[in-house]
Amino acid sequence: MLTIGQLAAYVGVTTKAIRVYHAKGLLPEPPRDASGYRRYGAADAVELIKIRTLAEAGVPLARIRDLRSGDGLLPALKQIDDDLAARIRELRATREKLRRLADGRLSALPVDVVDHLAGLAGLGFSERWVALQNDLWLLVFATHPETARANFRDQSSMLADPALLELVLEYDRVHDLDPHDPRVDALAERLVSATRARYGAALPSYDRDSAIPALVQGAVNASSPAWRRLDALLRERLSRATPDPPS
Repeated sequence: MLTIGQLAAYVGVTTKAIRVYHAKGLLPEPPRDASGYRRYGAADAVELIKIRTLAEAGVPLARIRDLRSGDGLLPALKQIDDDLAARIRELRATREKLRRLADGRLSALPVDVVDHLAGLAGLGFSERWVALQNDLWLLVFATHPETARANFRDQSSMLADPALLELVLEYDRVHDLDPHDPRVDALAERLVSATRARYGAALPSYDRDSAIPALVQGAVNASSPAWRRLDALLRERLSRATPDPPS
């Protein structure tokens, strides 16, 4: 017969764990000897090994008793295995994020948006424009993911059109101009014409009560007086009634 300390040492658990198993009804308490000490036999050791094995496999203690008394052990172990596999995938994804963070490549944006941003410099956009676009897409995708996805597809298709690409590049280039430079007014006219031709009267929009569009445009305008005036010109001219097509 073994004392609780001897049993714990042989099986590889702590005496505290054995007492917890007793308290939860997982391991029946053995009779005590004349001195009042618990005495354990081989059957107790076998039961304790089974409990330890299940616990180490990830089975919650609250379920071990029910599992061992019924026929649900195998399905439960299968579920635990599936849960562990999912957890492993999550941990691997976390490790990859940490590696990307260490390399300065971590982004909360979808992969295709990250790839799009990485290609902007090759199209002729300034580093300032790329950084601004990155921040604005972060904001929009975090707050309006569905609308952001639709607008991102729209912007990507715009940049695939040489004429529209040139307009957006010109928007980037006027950043440092005096707000009243004639080139700002000329670009506004071209942008209004292109916008009406592309969308008609149904301009892209966000939720009516959303503050995000104002935040986005505010961030753009704050970086350049020329962009601020360009935005004012666009708003003023696009708010006019769409002219009737020539007869």
